[in-house]
Amino acid sequence: MVDPLSDVLTLVNIRSAFSSRFVAAGRWALRFESYRHIKVGAIVAGDCLLTADGASSLRLSEGDCYLLTGGRPYEVGSGPGIEPRDGHAVFRASPTPGNVRYGTADPDAERTVIVGGSITLDDVTAALLLDCLPPAVRIPSGSPRAQNLRPVLGMLEDETAAGPMGAGVMIEHLTRILFVQALRAYLAAGEPVPGWLGALNDPQIGAALTLMHQQAVRRWTVAELAAEVGMSRSGFASRFRTLVGVPPLEYLLRWRMRSAAETLRTSGRTVGSVAAEWGYTSESAFSHAFKRVIGVPPGRHRVTPPPPPAAPVVMR
Repeated sequence: MVDPLSDVLTLVNIRSAFSSRFVAAGRWALRFESYRHIKVGAIVAGDCLLTADGASSLRLSEGDCYLLTGGRPYEVGSGPGIEPRDGHAVFRASPTPGNVRYGTADPDAERTVIVGGSITLDDVTAALLLDCLPPAVRIPSGSPRAQNLRPVLGMLEDETAAGPMGAGVMIEHLTRILFVQALRAYLAAGEPVPGWLGALNDPQIGAALTLMHQQAVRRWTVAELAAEVGMSRSGFASRFRTLVGVPPLEYLLRWRMRSAAETLRTSGRTVGSVAAEWGYTSESAFSHAFKRVIGVPPGRHRVTPPPPPAAPVVMR
């Protein structure tokens, strides 16, 4: 069954995922100036203070998970008031970038163990997801959905610590699973979430979004959508716009055109065949709608290279 979250995660195309294990002891702090798109991780042992630029500091304890989004600089350390070192330099200097040890060698010093991963998305469509997420999210270990993260964290801890044969493939897939589970846990926490992502938690608007994704080619009217979810037309239109940020049919149009844009960019299909797939009998009508949403005609979009990706970073 198609659902909006699966649809968007497919469109943003998780292109790479990698996790590393970081063990720190004593008093320590690191600063990372950049990363691509999303970081996800968890505290396996100990605790730490995580601060992303533009967001409040998060105190993370054993079992807590976190999401960082948008590539904003961030600091992580044992506590406040410690001058941070360049995190990228620390990771570059490590002989084992997938399993980094840092800080005092004192065996009695308190240790913090973090398993963290990078999620890289398609640069063209990443904003569909990133615009709905705050700079930093804490997922407490005691939350119901966090229970589902524990088996994944245990396997990631084993794979990054021991590095058995096939670890690279296992780590990549486990990091993706960790990200989706963390995203689910964040949505289930009941915190206000902007845009379509937060609207999924509303029983009626979430149901309408699912209908639009399951039957995206259908020529929906606002009245039909409202009837399907048991609301009046005016009440539905008002709540949809309040939660999602745009009217229902505008959301549907944007979804169709973004999906069509991805098809044009990644396949050799003609504009006419893509237009027909999305219910357009007239190529000119499709081109007009496409240009309004994407900003350029479909023919130009397919030959325009996507923006260059951000420079890769060493911190995993």
